[in-house]
Amino acid sequence: MDEVQRNVVYRNLANVASILGVLPMALLFMPDGYRFLIPFILYNNVMDDLDGVLAGKLKIRSLFGANLDNVCDTVVHVTVILLVSAQFGGFVLAAGVIAATAVIVRLTSRLDPEASKSNGSPTNELMRQLLFVLLLTNQFGVGPEIYLTILFLVHSVTMIAPFMMSFLIRGMARSATAVALVNVALIGAWLFPSFTPYIAAIFIASYFYSFATGSLAWLRRGNQPPA
Repeated sequence: MDEVQRNVVYRNLANVASILGVLPMALLFMPDGYRFLIPFILYNNVMDDLDGVLAGKLKIRSLFGANLDNVCDTVVHVTVILLVSAQFGGFVLAAGVIAATAVIVRLTSRLDPEASKSNGSPTNELMRQLLFVLLLTNQFGVGPEIYLTILFLVHSVTMIAPFMMSFLIRGMARSATAVALVNVALIGAWLFPSFTPYIAAIFIASYFYSFATGSLAWLRRGNQPPA
């Protein structure tokens, strides 16, 4: 491999990670593909974080890479939302369609170079909380329908909220080590059910705290008289 080829590979390592995070989604379309859902959510989350870490550490950030990452996230997250909501139907399906629409709207706004990239809750946050709902309802033997409906509807609002949600666990993880620890916690919630309620409580509490503080700050700014 010559120098030019090595340079092309190097500059696209993060993009490769983005694409590799999507490809195993094909497993979900197998006849028994739903059983791969939780491992896939975890895998996709790891790969999505990996592409960001690679882009930052290797200084290979680009507009193309950012857009590719957003498109890959949208494809995966819309597919997962619709797959889960179709599994249960009824109100869950209706709420899932609304959530999938909000994901697409969020993508469209993030592709606008003049739009704020930090407002609202990330679609990955919905995936993390979806993971917790599926794990906890299975662990405690209760139907997930009401919890999924609430989850999809609440995130449909926060994903397109016009303010920052500054205290999300993943958002506060700045270093590669902190990002790795977040993923270890998520995998631990899957592998060690005794820890699942505690890990879920931390993530969900930070989500609602972020929403409350962000919305209050936004309302205060809106009520301030013009200078």
